[in-house]
Amino acid sequence: MTETIRVGGLRGIMMRGPNLTTTLPFYEDMWGLKLSHKDDGAVYLRGTSAEPFLYGLKDDPTYGIEYVHFSMPDRATMDALYDQVIAKGAPVSGKPAEFDDWMGGYGFEVLDPDNRRLRFRTDALTVEAEPEWAKPRKVSHVVLNTPDMEGLEQWYSEVLGFRVSDYSADQMVFLRCSTDHHAIALVRAFYPSVNHVAFELPSLNEYMRSIGRMRQKGHVPTWGPGRHGPGDNPFAYFVSPSGFVIEFTSEVQQIDEATHEAQVWPRDVPEKMDQWMTAGPPTPAQRAVMQGRPDPGFPEMRKTTTEAAE
Repeated sequence: MTETIRVGGLRGIMMRGPNLTTTLPFYEDMWGLKLSHKDDGAVYLRGTSAEPFLYGLKDDPTYGIEYVHFSMPDRATMDALYDQVIAKGAPVSGKPAEFDDWMGGYGFEVLDPDNRRLRFRTDALTVEAEPEWAKPRKVSHVVLNTPDMEGLEQWYSEVLGFRVSDYSADQMVFLRCSTDHHAIALVRAFYPSVNHVAFELPSLNEYMRSIGRMRQKGHVPTWGPGRHGPGDNPFAYFVSPSGFVIEFTSEVQQIDEATHEAQVWPRDVPEKMDQWMTAGPPTPAQRAVMQGRPDPGFPEMRKTTTEAAE
């Protein structure tokens, strides 16, 4: 039996929406990111690691995800992932090729069943790491709302090699592609949308100091601080000026593949939802903003792929 090729890691995410680039000062002055690159109608923000960008903002009439950005170890595994994706019948942008954007590298894009673009890249530009106290070093995870949680779980597992780490009752599933407890999580919802994006701080003290920085600048958490059960990670959620939910986190559980067994975490036991019992349950307003705005994705990419195959 051929071993399933697994995605290498989560690089970050590119968001889109009306006048999104005008919110750049919020991310630079408050959130702790730095401008890495700027195009016409798009900005790319980096953290303290060698990754060229973690979070991008693109001006677009529609609110949603431009693409979720993943890495692969090398060109050979990229080609193998492509072959696996094609064998599963997933729509792709084309064969792996050189990217002609500022980051360069080699890879391709695939469309998930909710019409989200997923971009895979290797051999890309790197930048010099710039460690700085209490500033995000990476995007820890992206949480997606979906009307077909079970179907999407199966797709990410079979097509991209993700593994289930845990469930939150029958409402969420946490998926990993590395030792981090989750890179992607899926939430049962009425329509596809982005739930939130989490940024990792290197230590608990830096996580708390980041919350303090936001408070000093007039932005308080809309939920948190607290500590989740699944993933064992501290959380503090904020709402960006464009209405996207973003999170500070740290100390995400590291998975031992030899011993870990997925469990179903209850949602009706407060200490299982927030181990510290400091945040309480999310308010109705918080749940509403995490439901997000409907994201149609890129159905035209599916149509183009279908026509090319015929």
